[in-house]
Amino acid sequence: MADLFAATLHWLAMPISGAAEHHIAPWAYWHARLMVLAWSILLPLGMLIARFFKVLPGQNWPSVLDRKVWWRSHIHLQSAGVLLMTLALAIVYGRGTGVTTVVRLHHLLGWGVVTIGWIQVLGGWLRGTKGGPTDSHLRGDHYDMTLRRVVFEYVHKHAGWLALPFAVLATAIGLLIVDAPRWMPIVIGGWWLLLVAAFVIFQRRGMCIDTYQAIWGPSDLHPGNRRRPIGWGVRTAASRGSQDAKITRDR
Repeated sequence: MADLFAATLHWLAMPISGAAEHHIAPWAYWHARLMVLAWSILLPLGMLIARFFKVLPGQNWPSVLDRKVWWRSHIHLQSAGVLLMTLALAIVYGRGTGVTTVVRLHHLLGWGVVTIGWIQVLGGWLRGTKGGPTDSHLRGDHYDMTLRRVVFEYVHKHAGWLALPFAVLATAIGLLIVDAPRWMPIVIGGWWLLLVAAFVIFQRRGMCIDTYQAIWGPSDLHPGNRRRPIGWGVRTAASRGSQDAKITRDR
């Protein structure tokens, strides 16, 4: 048993190719570590929280509204993720001299997710005002669901989720390029499976509550409730003109 355990550890520590040794430049492994931390941990966690925890477990929604735990967590995680992503890009910028097809594909995917990351930041800055009964001004881009807000939500939601498969592919290719130890793709792959499983469980439990209703409730007195929520699998409540409406599922 001890020999089997030692052999397993040895196999896990070997490079993916089976080479006897593994060498990687410091700039390359810091780039890899920061990108994995950003795109495999911080950013997807922030997205899961934003999608599924606008209403907290045990919260008496829609009687209790606008719990901002999800918002603060999302902002902090996404800001940290974009910062680390940008630092990882700065470390590797100008060093990618490889000319193989695999290296070019890694560069293309990497620039794609970096671009999407910064588009998300820019969109957040340009999303407009909030408004609503709890704000200093009732009128606002979010409360009124103006064209500006609608465009922001379509871009922000769809671009964010679109980036994840490209990030996964870029990570996998990066591990192959540097011939990483075998335990790394196993651990990273297992982590992504956990994230996917959490997504499926939370979605089946109906935890994806419409942002607008999570903030202001389901009453038709609020202008944003007169249109369909943006996104797929979003849970809403049918209005009775009050906050204690029967919960339904949109789409």
